Amino acid sequence: MKGLLAFLVVVALFGGGPLYQWWLGGMEIRGDWRSADRTSAGLAPDLTHTTEAVVQVYSARAFNWRGIFAVHAWVVTKPQGASQYTIHQVTGWGRPTLSSRPGTPDRAWFGSAPSVHATLCGTEAELAIEQIEAALPAYPYMDRYRAWPGPNSNTFVAWLIREVPALDVALPSTAVGKDYLGRQVVTRSPSGTGLQVSLGGYLGGAIGIEEGLEAHLGGLVVGIDSRALGIKLPGVGTLGLRGGQETTGPAECPREGG
Repeated sequence: MKGLLAFLVVVALFGGGPLYQWWLGGMEIRGDWRSADRTSAGLAPDLTHTTEAVVQVYSARAFNWRGIFAVHAWVVTKPQGASQYTIHQVTGWGRPTLSSRPGTPDRAWFGSAPSVHATLCGTEAELAIEQIEAALPAYPYMDRYRAWPGPNSNTFVAWLIREVPALDVALPSTAVGKDYLGRQVVTRSPSGTGLQVSLGGYLGGAIGIEEGLEAHLGGLVVGIDSRALGIKLPGVGTLGLRGGQETTGPAECPREGG
């Protein structure tokens, strides 16, 4: 009886969130990518008023039914004086899987509005861009993509955060694939503030200042977010009393001399 109860608790914890998103989350799971919204959400610093360097980390609900479970993450950069942003992301429809191309940094991801998880400006962003450009050629999965459990778009961003000390950010718990480590079993958590264990992305856990305490099963995450004073649920993300790093409002860089 205790075994059955424990099984039901696990099923409820890991399955309840995605079920909620499917049933009550108001998500479109049968959309057409050709007509899906790809407009700017107005979250990136306006280039007409921003000459300094900028780095941002974004995520948005994955397209179609995948959005019930996960988000798609990407990183954008703009060196000082540049007139456009460059989007660094991994997708499953190209080889190499990693692309770095000019574009609109805060576009909706095929119908899903993005959120910003970090914004760096000025000298802080310049240092991050230098480290990002040095790290990109070493991404280990240039010719390999697997939506689940990885390597995927979230695997890339989590890897980049580990490689770039200037990127002090934790991806949302809904970034399925962020915990894929390939053949590694133990490493630093993506934020660099703790440790992570992963068995091929199927089973593992993490503990850190930014990540809190997480248990991973099949890429889904249950845990405690100490900074947000809340809990992490699969498909839902963090439910907390405090707001985290994530924002859906416009980001601005401080004006020079301000």
